[in-house]
Amino acid sequence: MKRTLLAAVALALSGGAFAQGTYPNRPLTLVVGFAPGGGSDITARTIAKQLAEYLGQSIVVENRAGAGGNIAAAYVAKATPDGYTIFLGNVGALAVAPHLNSNLPYMPLRDFAPISMAVIFGNVLVVHPSVKATTLAEYVKEANSRPGGMPYGSAGVGSAGHLAGELFKLMAKANLVHVPYKGGGPAMSDLLGGQVPSVFASAPTAVGPVKAGRIRALATTGAKRSASLPDVPTIGELGYPGYEATNWYAIVAPAKTQKDIIARLNRDIVRTLEEKETRAHLLDHGEEPSPSTPESLGKYMEREYETWGKVVKEAHIQAN
Repeated sequence: MKRTLLAAVALALSGGAFAQGTYPNRPLTLVVGFAPGGGSDITARTIAKQLAEYLGQSIVVENRAGAGGNIAAAYVAKATPDGYTIFLGNVGALAVAPHLNSNLPYMPLRDFAPISMAVIFGNVLVVHPSVKATTLAEYVKEANSRPGGMPYGSAGVGSAGHLAGELFKLMAKANLVHVPYKGGGPAMSDLLGGQVPSVFASAPTAVGPVKAGRIRALATTGAKRSASLPDVPTIGELGYPGYEATNWYAIVAPAKTQKDIIARLNRDIVRTLEEKETRAHLLDHGEEPSPSTPESLGKYMEREYETWGKVVKEAHIQAN
């Protein structure tokens, strides 16, 4: 009995196995940096449903919209590192923001513990029916002949859609004017309502309205065609070889979260992304489920940080 008690005390003091054995014992919060209805929100809710079953606890998806996902990122970076507040971050918040804002209240590579990549996908250039252009070439021509240029919406400054638009503007020498929103959902609402003529939208946000015939897809921004929109060519195919602007969402926790908690979350997130129904739902929305190890996600974030830093500099992208 005495030996058993001593073993239990030692296990509790060690923290590792004890934490893993009792975690989680209450609901988790999965923070999203954009308004409901956008790509990251759709992805978060899809993942949360199955992940909650594997963890044995409910997961609340919390939308903290604004500043291209940076408000949510700053919130999670300062959260208690106990595994109960995690973040579905996008390329903007996790790789681009420091290059746009020298006063950013967090640093992605310092203030987060990588858990797993979630999904990787291209964006889609979509236009309202009032836009005459039916091809990418016609879109560029219309943009350059339109007084004041062609407005295009995105999920916010530094978002994947913004980067995709600015990179295309640079390569096509097109007169495009960025209109930032607090997420892909609000941008899509304005596109459907005719308040903005075009949007570089995330695939999850665009696929439904495109298939319903409410908007027109001119091109996708990835290296290859989207499985959910196979008839829509890539920008690279349409006369701009080398063009690629890939979007991704990854799940991270505050830095200093215990490694055994990160390992538990990684295990169940990977299981979730490999689960048949979850995978099918994400693929149907144009996203490629891409589970990873924490280590490989960390290296990927470092590479993206360097890559987009160069693009921001070369394209003279500024926070506005």
